Amino acid sequence: MTEQRWADVRRRVEALRAFPAADEVFGASGHRWVLEQPLGQAELAELEAQVGVRLPEEFRTFLLRVGAGGAGPAYGVFPVRRVRGRWGWEGDGADMADLSRLAEPFPERGPDPDAVDPLLAERPEEEDFDEVEEFENAFEAWDERWEDVMFAPGRTAGAIVICHLGCAQREWLVVSGSHRGTIWSDHRVDDADLAPRPGPDGRPLAFGDWYLDWLRDAERTARGEERTAPGGSRVPE
Repeated sequence: MTEQRWADVRRRVEALRAFPAADEVFGASGHRWVLEQPLGQAELAELEAQVGVRLPEEFRTFLLRVGAGGAGPAYGVFPVRRVRGRWGWEGDGADMADLSRLAEPFPERGPDPDAVDPLLAERPEEEDFDEVEEFENAFEAWDERWEDVMFAPGRTAGAIVICHLGCAQREWLVVSGSHRGTIWSDHRVDDADLAPRPGPDGRPLAFGDWYLDWLRDAERTARGEERTAPGGSRVPE
């Protein structure tokens, strides 16, 4: 069934560049409807051997049947390429993923950062301080500690950055652990933790649904029926 899902996808994506409103699809100016060539079985096997993990099935089949990255949600799926004999993903923030830790289970969304460090439990508010300088010092200390905790490498072990939404917001694909195969939104730049990208039913989106939902929305937008938001969700006209 996984193979069948991708049977006609490459043709559908490449056909979109000819639609009159194709440029209205968010991120199209970045990927320009171009898909990388698919990987061969030997290339995929080498990639997985180097990173030490079998990639989620829908993503594996996408790489083999559709392309090794390119046109997709937001500014496109980060391409996986071999450079000087080593495989890795390329894109704005792709290097945030530690490829040496992909076999480690992606952590459950815990421990809560407030539980890890009581200093994070309450963000300083200006009205709580008599002097502006005191507030600024307290906020700076809180912000630095927040970044130390939230951007600790272990919080994203077992996942790769899959695309860039703009404004330092990204999405991750979990490749190991109980959330394997799902997409997580990363809004830490806005002081929010990573969270699963929900589908219409509220459950976390798997890679295949994430990509194909985007494609259906992009086709409607390119026909002039509606616009798409940065994450691929529909915006009524």
